[in-house]
Formats: sequence, C-alpha cells, structure tokens
Amino acid sequence: MDMVTDDNQLAARAATGDAAAFRLLLERHYDSVYRIAFRFSGQRADAEDLAQDVCASLARKIRSFRGDAKFSTWLYRVVMNAARDAHRKTVTASKAAKTYGEVAELERGAQAASNRDQEWLYEMLDEIGGELKETAVLVLAEGLNHAEAAEILEIKESTVSWRMHELRKHLKQMAST
Repeated sequence: MDMVTDDNQLAARAATGDAAAFRLLLERHYDSVYRIAFRFSGQRADAEDLAQDVCASLARKIRSFRGDAKFSTWLYRVVMNAARDAHRKTVTASKAAKTYGEVAELERGAQAASNRDQEWLYEMLDEIGGELKETAVLVLAEGLNHAEAAEILEIKESTVSWRMHELRKHLKQMAST
C-alpha cells in the first residue's frame, strides 16, 4: 500500500477488515494519538496506557467512521473521549477510595452512637405506641418503602407518609426535652 493513499480511504478499507490499511493508519497516527493522550493526562505512563487502549479499541471503532470529517479529526475525538473516560474513572476511583476510608472511620464511631440512638428510638416508639409505632417499625426497622408498608397495613401510601411525618415531629419534641 503506498503512502499517498488518503487516510479516509484507508479508514474505509480498515473498516471492512483490511489489516494492512489499519496498520498503516496506526503507523501514521500513533504519535498524534500519544501526543493528545499526553496532553490530556500529563503523565507519560498514563499517556502510553491511553494510547494503547485507543489503538486496541480502534479496530472496532473504525467501523463507525463515516468519512464526514477528516480521519484525523475523527481520531482526535476518539482519543479525547477516551481521555475523558479515563479521567472520570480515575476521579471516581479516587473518590471511592477516599470515601471508603472516611466511611470506615465514620462507621466505627457511628456504630457506638447508633447503638445508643437505636435504644433511645425503641424506647420512644414504645412510649408513642399504636399506629405510629407499627408504621415506624415497618419503614425504619424493616426498611420497607411507604408503598410496601401501606400494603401490609392496608392503608393508603399517603397515610404512611403522614404517619412518618408525625413520628418525626414527636421524636423531635422528645429529643429536645
């Protein structure tokens, strides 16, 4: 295949499975893919990983190239989208790790407080009694949603919502005394 062949023509051939055309496109554009990846990531290792990921996925994605724009423009978008996705994954993973640590720390402290709060709540529910207690047990202790609690209690869902609102008011009053 000669070097005069247009990128769009090569892309059309590669989309039909022409391995030589695909290889030539990669040879022509790998440096651009890497450069764009580096500009987005700022790290050599991340740029190399991103460039490899783009090249590996390009065999599948090239079928979506319609030739409306220059191949290089389309490829730029592919790399840019891959860089955005990689950034989102990194941010998400970082947030998850940070959040996990914070949650674990909070859980340890919250467990003791939760046990005290739970004892207090059950004492208050015993004091309140009746329909509010029944509703609270289903919603708070059993984790049912309002529709499920309404079905069990054979009342309207709006009644469950009202009862939970009333319960919160009673508990706030009891907590402040």
